[in-house]
Amino acid sequence: MTKIGIIICARYKDCGGGKCFRAIRERVGAFSIYSREEEVEVVGYSTCGGCPGGNVEYVPAEFKKNGATAVHLATGLVVGYPPCPNIRRFKAFIEAAYGLPVIIGTHPIPQKYMDDHAKLPFWKESNMEELAKPLFLEAPEIKASYN
Repeated sequence: MTKIGIIICARYKDCGGGKCFRAIRERVGAFSIYSREEEVEVVGYSTCGGCPGGNVEYVPAEFKKNGATAVHLATGLVVGYPPCPNIRRFKAFIEAAYGLPVIIGTHPIPQKYMDDHAKLPFWKESNMEELAKPLFLEAPEIKASYN
């Protein structure tokens, strides 16, 4: 069994996690890295704490105490406008401080966000497609189902 923690952007602090949990079941988006036969359990779910990400300093410790073997930085950090300016720092810090691999993303990027962000420079300037590769690989119909 793989145990994960999910950190979401504080802008979406009231998010119920429905798209993330659906993507775990469907093994799409960043959860496509796990086989369908592999059980995945979420052992923690928290916001980053708001810019510049104060919760990132201690929330992964709680995840690790609960058995997490990986941390996912939610898709909201990628698709929010503007995308999270600290996402690379969060990844580097968590991996260095806690020894947990950090995966960028959870659920597929909704097609409406793909369309909007394609018109803007941020993803290209930040090389987001390389950073969050599995989120960009989904078929358009899957992305549209997450609108």
